[in-house]
Amino acid sequence: MQRSTGARFAALLVVAVALAACGDADIPILPPATPAPPPTARNGSRLVIGASFPVLDPFLSSVGDALQARAREAGNVDLDLVSAEGRTDTQLEQVQAFVSRRVDAIIVVPDDTDATAAITELVRGAGIPLVYLNRRPAQVPADGSVPYVGSNSLAAGTMEMQALADAAEGQGKVALLIGDPANEGAVLRTEGTKDVIVDHPALRLTREAAANWDRTQAHDLVQAWLNAGDAFDIVAANDDEMALGAIDALREAGHLDGTLVGGVDGTHDGLEAIEAGDLDVTVFQDATAQGSGAMDAALHLVRGEPVTTDAGVIDVPQRLVTLANVKDFVGGG
Repeated sequence: MQRSTGARFAALLVVAVALAACGDADIPILPPATPAPPPTARNGSRLVIGASFPVLDPFLSSVGDALQARAREAGNVDLDLVSAEGRTDTQLEQVQAFVSRRVDAIIVVPDDTDATAAITELVRGAGIPLVYLNRRPAQVPADGSVPYVGSNSLAAGTMEMQALADAAEGQGKVALLIGDPANEGAVLRTEGTKDVIVDHPALRLTREAAANWDRTQAHDLVQAWLNAGDAFDIVAANDDEMALGAIDALREAGHLDGTLVGGVDGTHDGLEAIEAGDLDVTVFQDATAQGSGAMDAALHLVRGEPVTTDAGVIDVPQRLVTLANVKDFVGGG
């Protein structure tokens, strides 16, 4: 299903305008962020906030940068950010170490969103404020006592795939690249993608596999599929890194011009790929708002102040990005 660049751009322009008109209608918009005033430190003259991330990929590195920037703005806050290198047991050990040090608050991006009960029990039992970030745990207290700061993963998958379906005029073969199957973001983005495919009878999911948020794994998967004789009209990836890996494989095989590719996150590399005409769609996740929002929530909890949530969630809005509006996001991801 070959398309000219002009036709592809026109289709995506219509999609961007339509989704901008209705896609955010049910998403609460956060007010402009204001740094929380720093509370009194538990130990010494400065607050120590511990943060455990599963990995420091391009997007989560940006989230970490936003945490650090907000800590500097607060004035007397030291951030200790560590990576679990993709190991759930390592992350639990890191949290245990933070608890033993009696840090003032702990921020966690879960490695396994189904395995956060032990972290929550450990940290709450020690009387230390806890905030989850970016990846929503399976269980979030509705009272906001352990808030989650992040975006709606189901909506992201739906938004991405709907834009791709519309650009493809509702027909074609689809390959799906999934993140870490143990991760809430991968599960829900995949669910959103498949919901859209089901709603379009002329779309057919022909290949799907986990590439674990990794560009190289995605490249190798798509390359293997193409070498086996498969052809796709659409590649939908749970994130930009995997989408970029798919783009590399498609280009090497001479199939990129005939294939629509989508991702999620709106990373620097993803936005550049849209500007270059290689990536057709991404869903911008606001790394700055996520990181600063989590730091503010942690500081409010340390001060004993309630954190305003919707059933325990602080939602960070997300937006569709195509060639039609990418200039609005360059430099902001």
